[in-house]
Amino acid sequence: MPKKFFIQIYGCQANKSDAERLAAMYIDNGYVEADDWQDCDELILVTCSVRERAEDRVRAFLLKVMSYYQETEKTPPKVVFSGCMLHHGVERLRQMLPMVDEFMPTNKMAFAKRAVRKDKKHAFVPISTGCNSFCTYCIVPFARGREASRSFEDIMEEVQELVKEGYSEITLIGQNVNSWGLEKLGISARKMMLHGDLRRENLPSNQSQYLNVEGTPPFVKLLQAISQFETIKTIRFLSSNPWDFHDELIDEIAHNPKIDRFIHLPVQSGSNSVLHRMNRGYSREDYLLVVKKLRQKVTDLVLGTDLIVGFPGETDEEFNDTVKLAKEVGWHVGFVNIYSPRPGTVANKLYKDDIPHKVKKERWDILDEIINKKHLGERPKVV
Repeated sequence: MPKKFFIQIYGCQANKSDAERLAAMYIDNGYVEADDWQDCDELILVTCSVRERAEDRVRAFLLKVMSYYQETEKTPPKVVFSGCMLHHGVERLRQMLPMVDEFMPTNKMAFAKRAVRKDKKHAFVPISTGCNSFCTYCIVPFARGREASRSFEDIMEEVQELVKEGYSEITLIGQNVNSWGLEKLGISARKMMLHGDLRRENLPSNQSQYLNVEGTPPFVKLLQAISQFETIKTIRFLSSNPWDFHDELIDEIAHNPKIDRFIHLPVQSGSNSVLHRMNRGYSREDYLLVVKKLRQKVTDLVLGTDLIVGFPGETDEEFNDTVKLAKEVGWHVGFVNIYSPRPGTVANKLYKDDIPHKVKKERWDILDEIINKKHLGERPKVV
């Protein structure tokens, strides 16, 4: 009788894509997928570490699993730990989570050739992994490593297979899809921290970590190539950064009916001073200019965003700048997150987490009411 595996997924679409490739690896090794975690020989957790709450959910689930097997006296499964929580390091994780048997980095399989998908219409296609940006709050560069673009040939080979299998919708996945094909090596925030020269003014700009665009950006060329497949009807992409949302990309969205009209454009804050502390590489005025260009050229545009409330030092005035931006832009959906310090990040080294949780929650409620409650019942499809 073949062994069974079960994958428990937390977090973003990149983790969902990784899980599909993990499933293929297990099946190719003779396993079959279990219907639930209570009936498996190996339990794989694809974890998220973007916020402390995400890590708390992982810990709570593991305790639930261990409690279940202790109460039932059944043989517990082998527990395999993967995903972004690996940024803590294996030794620390062994101390935190002694019930874990094996640690498996997923970034090494992000571009695996085969994936097992339950959805037979829509498919995630990773085009890059890791990140070269230096947003001070973000754990992704430490969890997934430096940015690496998947080759054009490899991406197109996967899309061709999806066409043969009858898929009509795809979502291109990357921490910043706009920069596909443009990453270069540069100074890392990790090196700065190790050398003790970590100051906000010395952080490299996001733009400095990428090659200059000459002619049509590579990502636009990729969209154009994928659009040539007649049976591919809808193309989505996640996520984009405002500082490199090129005019050529806006024109391609405007003139290519296959590209979905929902554009997820994270802003994180409406305050220029907070954006500076976050090292986001743009101002509220830059963001508004991208929105203006999109609305001028793209009919039926639907905008989504990510926001962080309670970033260290966020004053009432700075928060009100975000409220004003929310009212001015009118996003259809906003993923509002309460700031929590992430060990290893620049913000955790530089700034004190000085906003009380009560204030963070009040600010969360205000933005959620302005953005999400307003459009309740008409939210766009978010894969």
